[in-house]
Amino acid sequence: MSRWAEGGFVAVDWGSTARRAYLIDGDGRVVDQMEDDAGTLVTPRDRFPGEVAALRARFGSKPLLMAGMVGSNRGWQETPYVPCPASLDALAQGLLWVEPGQVAIVPGLSLLDGDRSDVMRGEEVQVFGIAALEARTDAMICHPGTHSKWIELAGGAVTGFRTVMTGELFALLRGHSILADLLAGKATAGPAFADGVERGMAGAVIGAELFGVRAGVLLGRRDAADAPSLVSGLLIGSDLRAGLASIDAGRDILVVGRGSLTALYATAFTIRGHPCREIDGATALVAGMNALAATIA
Repeated sequence: MSRWAEGGFVAVDWGSTARRAYLIDGDGRVVDQMEDDAGTLVTPRDRFPGEVAALRARFGSKPLLMAGMVGSNRGWQETPYVPCPASLDALAQGLLWVEPGQVAIVPGLSLLDGDRSDVMRGEEVQVFGIAALEARTDAMICHPGTHSKWIELAGGAVTGFRTVMTGELFALLRGHSILADLLAGKATAGPAFADGVERGMAGAVIGAELFGVRAGVLLGRRDAADAPSLVSGLLIGSDLRAGLASIDAGRDILVVGRGSLTALYATAFTIRGHPCREIDGATALVAGMNALAATIA
């Protein structure tokens, strides 16, 4: 642990809709934590200083290291992306010190690859956490979520990634589409989910398949209770089809995130016959924040 972190620090994962904070002691262990729904989308910019002060007071006035959408143009202070390929040291050099030596924002990563552009904020910390936890410099990581990420770690640096708006599409369908009344239930990894995954992986026209879910229920060919699982399978299957397109068939994939969602993805990988292993997202985040803190003088 670096001198900066030897007295402990607070690691904050500040996303669009949720905020998670972890008090980490001088040995890199989590000794206290909290979670709430004070995401950046509901926190006006002029409220961030007060929110940060409250976090520091809550955790004993420790330094703060913050990742996620807090550094976006919808967050507190926009923090320039670090371009790929990006190492842990490059990420550390890009820290934005809002309060010198006390409060910093992690920059996130950007990618320009031909005519394709992409960005991430927050997931990069988990990637370097996985590298530290597993003592590896090469990995393919699938990070399910509102915006799923497929991330390539090579030679200890993030060399590329692709974002798929899987979770957000499901939320939009559940909240604002003609399918909304069918999607109130929970998606489970049963036969309907597997059917959706197979269709999504086969390259089905998702817009047509989604309308077919409603038509199938109306005409008695589908059970309405299966709709959430079927739609989830369609979207996740399409996600996997895009993400696996450039990956060697036998290559192990690490799926990092929260249990219920990573479990659905793991089931989809099993249906596809592709090896994968689940890693807890909070564990990866804390490991990544510890690795980043170790670089701070």
